Amino acid sequence: MATITQRRYRSAPQLGGRTPVGSTRRTSLIALAFLAPALVILLVFVAWPMLSALRLSFTDASGFGREEYVGLDNYVRVFTDPDVLQAMGNTAYYALLFTPTAIIAALLLALLVNHRRLPGRGAFRTALFLPFVVSLAVAAFAWSYLLDPQIGLVNHWLRVFGIQLGNVLQEPSLAMPTVAIVAVWKSFGFYLVIFIAGLQEIPGSLYEAARVDGATAWQRFRHITLPMLSNTLAFVMIVALIAALQAFDQIYVMTGGGPYGTTQTVVMEIYTSGFKKLELGFASALSYVLLLVTLVLSLVQFRFFSRREKDVQ
Repeated sequence: MATITQRRYRSAPQLGGRTPVGSTRRTSLIALAFLAPALVILLVFVAWPMLSALRLSFTDASGFGREEYVGLDNYVRVFTDPDVLQAMGNTAYYALLFTPTAIIAALLLALLVNHRRLPGRGAFRTALFLPFVVSLAVAAFAWSYLLDPQIGLVNHWLRVFGIQLGNVLQEPSLAMPTVAIVAVWKSFGFYLVIFIAGLQEIPGSLYEAARVDGATAWQRFRHITLPMLSNTLAFVMIVALIAALQAFDQIYVMTGGGPYGTTQTVVMEIYTSGFKKLELGFASALSYVLLLVTLVLSLVQFRFFSRREKDVQ
């Protein structure tokens, strides 16, 4: 009787034991089968174009005729061409306008709609997030008509107060701030949601203790809200800065890079070089320089969060 029991015990599957090799291999094949469509799409539409662009960046490719290897000439031109240097300066100016404005607007509105005593908080959050759902190109078309000096509603409303705005999109000093404001209107809803999530993670007991100690609203914001939102602020800042470096849609629709090249950003320069001037090799080199800058910003973000996580532990 004992021998039969021992045989049954030995033949039964051992819970918590090693998974059979065949079962592990079958599970891996099933997982690979599910991943295969996505992997094929990534290889065909992401990896292969990136490798092709990298190869083109070392040639004088134009899309027609033979390609000749030019080495690092395209990359040298990126940092010496006056038009590209102007586009880099315009991009930096746009980032300086867009990034802090979007962050400050999103943070202030997040503090407002996160207040427990505000009636209709859900409706306000939805209304503020709605512009982010709209395509940036569509929003740019709408704002182009709103700002039109002849038929635009903005100029019509300002005339009531005796203000003549004029054609801001054709004014060199006002074109870039205008497209930046449109981008802020379109994008701040996304950052708003992130800030609201960060605010809701702050323990309410900290604010109650601060109130008991007599801290003012500004002191609570400075010593509780900002330190507790440091990770969220860093994340939003990096994301907004990367978005600013990739500005294209609203500039292409509203100004086309003008007037006089004052809104010509790096991505606009890539488009102009590649599809209008047919300098595909140079456009590819400029694209990879922009990719490198974006990668560096992403690494800075990763390093920051890694260090913060170690400090917390």
